[in-house]
Amino acid sequence: MTSTPGTAPGTPPGGQSRLRRRAGTAAVAALLLAGIPVGAAVSADAGSPKTATGPQGQKLTVSATTGLDPTRQKVRVQGEGYGLTTGIYVALCKDNGDNRVPSPCLGGADMSGGSKTSQWIVPPGDPYEGDLAQAFGPGGTFDVEIEIAQKGDGLDCAEVACSVVTRADHRAAGDRTQDVRIPVAFAGQDPGDGGGEGVAVPAGTVSYQSAAEFTTAGKPLDLLLHPDSKKLYVGADNLPDTADVDERGLHVLNPENGTSESWISQAPGSTGALRASAAARIAGPLPGDGVVYNYPLRGVGSAKSGDEAATGVWLAGSTITDIAPGTTPDTVLVAQGATLSEIERATGTATRTLSLPGGTQFAADPERGALWYTDFAAGKLHRVNLASFTVSGSFDLPGGPGGMAGFTETDPATGAVWVGVDRSVLVFDAAGTLVKTLVGKDLARDAAFDTASGRAYVVWQDGGDLSDPANDNNGTLTVYGTEDFAVAAKDLSLPGNHSQAGAASLAVEPGGATVFVTSPAEGKITKLVRQVSPLVTRAPADLTAKEGEEVAIRAEAEGTPEPTVRWQVSTDGAQTWKDVEGATDSALTFTARTAQDGYRYRAEFRNDVGTTRTAAVTLTVTAATGGGDTGGDAGGDVGGNGDASNGAGSTGSDGATGGDGGTQTSGGSTTGGSDATGGSTGTSGGSGRTVGGSGSTVGGGVGGGSGGTATASGGGSLAATGATVMSVTLAAAGLVGAGVLVHRRARRRTEGAL
Repeated sequence: MTSTPGTAPGTPPGGQSRLRRRAGTAAVAALLLAGIPVGAAVSADAGSPKTATGPQGQKLTVSATTGLDPTRQKVRVQGEGYGLTTGIYVALCKDNGDNRVPSPCLGGADMSGGSKTSQWIVPPGDPYEGDLAQAFGPGGTFDVEIEIAQKGDGLDCAEVACSVVTRADHRAAGDRTQDVRIPVAFAGQDPGDGGGEGVAVPAGTVSYQSAAEFTTAGKPLDLLLHPDSKKLYVGADNLPDTADVDERGLHVLNPENGTSESWISQAPGSTGALRASAAARIAGPLPGDGVVYNYPLRGVGSAKSGDEAATGVWLAGSTITDIAPGTTPDTVLVAQGATLSEIERATGTATRTLSLPGGTQFAADPERGALWYTDFAAGKLHRVNLASFTVSGSFDLPGGPGGMAGFTETDPATGAVWVGVDRSVLVFDAAGTLVKTLVGKDLARDAAFDTASGRAYVVWQDGGDLSDPANDNNGTLTVYGTEDFAVAAKDLSLPGNHSQAGAASLAVEPGGATVFVTSPAEGKITKLVRQVSPLVTRAPADLTAKEGEEVAIRAEAEGTPEPTVRWQVSTDGAQTWKDVEGATDSALTFTARTAQDGYRYRAEFRNDVGTTRTAAVTLTVTAATGGGDTGGDAGGDVGGNGDASNGAGSTGSDGATGGDGGTQTSGGSTTGGSDATGGSTGTSGGSGRTVGGSGSTVGGGVGGGSGGTATASGGGSLAATGATVMSVTLAAAGLVGAGVLVHRRARRRTEGAL
């Protein structure tokens, strides 16, 4: 199977063996293009059969559709009503939605024709009929087995929607009239798994969009969203663009709207006197509210919202290059170049000191008693044991010495250390083994982690030098899974966020619903909110109902913003759809009518991010049974207790008259005589089903009734010509299915779902 058109060869002149060679070549080419699986082991059937209707009335049935064995599952696939002019393939394929080719199909090419992982069905007499293809049976039927698996050729049906399908073969690859799809689910998947079919964007697509820009904190350098007070703390320097105000200091903002709640602009300097001081780096939160932070050049201060000035100490030695919470509530870890110290916050006294060969940044992992110290100039990463305050390991940074310093952060959940160097993020596990290199188009500047969702947020900042073709002044926010490192949200462009005026920083709300990103060059903080396109959490299922029965089809989806729903119906095998008027609830409820038999329904969920549709489900409506027609116009049965066998027209008695739409005779039939009366008119209701018009007979004769009269030609029984009562019933049922006998029912269109 392939989306690339093939050329159907003519009949070869060299006999059947040559015909089969040419057929085999074409089949192999077609299967190579389509990716049909090879080889299989047989396992027991699972789940229950399911049937779907195609655009031209084709019926496709798969023997098992749920709980399938992921390693290998044999299923029986039957079809009827397929055209006898087009060949089809039967296989397990990625389901790309309505009117889109099901492709690719799992596995490799069948080079022998002996594999049962796909089947090729062709019209009788087709030149390909033979070893590799089998012919349709009468009425466009087939009955085959295929063996399917959850994974193959890079596809995993646990990650993408898969269906057992029929589709036109390689000679008519663009023909969508042969597409019939039945979704399948392997063991461990719920029948509704897959989240639905996304339109424009995949279902459940996560993205972020700007919700606000805060310009109330000068030139923002660092961020912390306090875990207790929920206030947004911003370490800031002065923004030259606002010459009338010196914004240096620690700003406290309302994270909802960015309004300033407090501004601590002063901290004690080298003499202990208060002075205007920028807040360069926030170490961590204080209990309840407030933070510990570093102010240039060697100040360690603390403050909370409402304070007039920070309290702090001025350290001896060189400039502080990094800061983090200490091993006790009263201490802080400080890097002064290659010197690491733990100091008392109240006095500035160093309780422990360690000298390293070099370095500027570190990240502490108190859960595992480790600290990771990065020496970008030498291309080294050192691990320090916090208990002994000694180096317990050193590791090379790929790329060697001299990489541009970005960041060093640890993942609290896994203990992995993420190091931003140039345009890459290097991820080392807790043992110091490099496990992943993430490459971006911009400079890696900061990272933050959300343990609740297992996500890592990385801000990439443009270099800002437009003479370099690699720069465009726009940064990027990327979200990764911390276990598989896969991108977990659509990348977001950060226009104007470049590194010429300072490094960007991040803060993430627990759960990841809100992210704050600084842009020092623009003097702003951008508030980003998470959006999720609708993801189906409860999918509808096929259902069967009797005429007149109330039915409900249900579906649910989640998303951000909360999605709305509308129901749609297709009366032509899912080729065209229209909205069901007023159907905007999670349940579509209506009264089933026989005219709706075979209709397909789906729910469409929408929000600002995208649109997601559930898989289409089929409604099967059967005739009502028991006393009386429910609609009054569906036609009743004329029955009677009379019986005659081999007689010359004995008359049934106690017949019953049904509704005025027609009658069905079950008593008073004859098998030999002529002009037998079908039965006297009675009063009891029938089953609401017309077979051949009212008063029809199986032998000669006529039957009364208000709906009409049917007379058998000649005096003999239809059984004499080989037609049985059952065959007449089936023929009549076929006519009903074709719409021949529903003209009276159509007068009363059911309310609800058309």
